Amino acid sequence: MSARERVRTVVEAPAFHAVVVGVIVLNAITLGCETAPGLMARYGVLLHAIDRAALAFFLVELAARVHAHGRRFFADPWNCFDLVVVGIALVPASGGFGVLRALRILRALRLISVVPSMRRVVAALLSALPGMASIAALLALILYVAAVLATTLYSEIAPEYFGDLGDSLFTLFQVMTGEAWSDVAREVMAEQPVAWVFFVGYIAVTTFTVLNLFIAVAVSAMESQVGREERPAADRAAVQDLLGEVRALRAEVRELRETPAAAGR
Repeated sequence: MSARERVRTVVEAPAFHAVVVGVIVLNAITLGCETAPGLMARYGVLLHAIDRAALAFFLVELAARVHAHGRRFFADPWNCFDLVVVGIALVPASGGFGVLRALRILRALRLISVVPSMRRVVAALLSALPGMASIAALLALILYVAAVLATTLYSEIAPEYFGDLGDSLFTLFQVMTGEAWSDVAREVMAEQPVAWVFFVGYIAVTTFTVLNLFIAVAVSAMESQVGREERPAADRAAVQDLLGEVRALRAEVRELRETPAAAGR
């Protein structure tokens, strides 16, 4: 076994995979602890040491995977994602790059690349983006039309909510999420009692219809992703069944050939 094959055996072992997951979780916890002044005052040196040790481990792990897989390593988008996330931590956190120090927490996102179930969810969401884009465009159109109507109808009644188009867009986005929409509606209805028709209709179209379309598209994409992953397993099972039947037929043919020979004796 060559050195590359031995390294590949190590990096693909379940135990090594579990260690990587553990280091990612530990590093995410320490980065969260660094945001607490009290913990930094008492354990700042230890937290920084753990962070540097985790970064060193990630560098060694990525180097081992690159050595094990060669150019094929860069053919996997998830491997490129790992390289970018870890590489951010190597940029000097001083001067104009000081903001990149806060991006160290992105290393926690490596859990997505190392946990298969998370990868399936992200892959399904990415495959659903074209359908979601159409729904988002529809939602933006509805929101714009409703904002123009609300500004025209209610700008004098509730200028803090519908004073101009920008205020109306923000207010209606808040109403769409269900956050304190009744307060906005009651203030307008105090002057125009029939304004409930506008708010109820807007919420019914956006919250109960269009937003649920996002969920439907995401669920459909998830089902398709699971189906694509289960199909190869089903195909392998079918091949194994077919091979079993072929072996059984060969055994029967062998018995038929041996029976006349035994009878002739």
